[in-house]
Amino acid sequence: MTMNATSNSNNSCVIMNSLSGHLLMSMYIVAFILGLLFNLVTIGPIIQQIYRKNVLGIYLFSLSISDLLYILTMPLWIYYFNNNHRWTFGQELCSLAGFFYYSNLYISIFLLCWISIDRCLAITFPLRVQAFRRQRYAWIICGLVYIFVMTLHSLVLYLDKLSDPLDDSEQRCYETFPMTERIAMFNLIRVGIGFFLPLIVITVCYCLIPTKVQQSRGVDDQGKRKVKLLSMGVIGIFSFCFAPYHILLMVRSIAFFTVGDKQSCIIEQKMYIPFTCSLALSSLNSVVDPVLYVLASNGVREDMKFFCWKNKTRNATRSQLVDSKRTTRMTNCC
Repeated sequence: MTMNATSNSNNSCVIMNSLSGHLLMSMYIVAFILGLLFNLVTIGPIIQQIYRKNVLGIYLFSLSISDLLYILTMPLWIYYFNNNHRWTFGQELCSLAGFFYYSNLYISIFLLCWISIDRCLAITFPLRVQAFRRQRYAWIICGLVYIFVMTLHSLVLYLDKLSDPLDDSEQRCYETFPMTERIAMFNLIRVGIGFFLPLIVITVCYCLIPTKVQQSRGVDDQGKRKVKLLSMGVIGIFSFCFAPYHILLMVRSIAFFTVGDKQSCIIEQKMYIPFTCSLALSSLNSVVDPVLYVLASNGVREDMKFFCWKNKTRNATRSQLVDSKRTTRMTNCC
């Protein structure tokens, strides 16, 4: 899936084999199963956080919704790679699947960035930002992130005239090589604004947070360890899930400007498997997102236990009512 369109044939530029398809299919199957499981398990406790007026719960909920929207498109990509990179679902589903992938990618990045900013401000300037850390503002911020990313993505597709991302000759969805000059320039801007800028912000935030926490006497050792774990986890997501894809995307774009259109096919062929694998790795953020922010918080873990206990109690109550009704009916019959 590369966001570019050109009249050149895939077959004359990049030759794809079944090995890459099976490898990608396996990675997406793992991401689909674990991502769907973790997000469905944790969305209940996250809603409990929202009911308790926890601002972080709103960001987690928005993150889960974005992940779930993308996860629901994964079966299409799994079938696509299993079918030797041939898309048989039509242009509309190709456009929709690509739209949700890129939207989820940058919604996740910007929400993770804002969560880091929110926690940094809450720890560094607790009294000054208290008035702004309200649920209403959190919903507005999440809405603006969704609108900004989806509008920008739609605008890019429109301006680049990607009304048909499905290659007619090879039936490949968002896999047209080589890239155009406009898309190469857009990719560099996307890497700078969509990856490096949030990474710098997150790094600064999680450098300030541990320093402030260490100076605070009101935070116990467990709290300090949790903050450190969260800091390492966020940097880990960016390093493992997002960095490989954006670095290789940047290398491909720079190589296009360096060697030109004709010679870029050689580089595209050599980088195809690493690049598509890095793209599959980026989908694993839908697996790591709920694990990181839900399990790193003691409050959410307690909500998980409470949520499971509540469901068990509800089921037990229903079972008792059913047994009671059955007993009453048997008594009346006798």
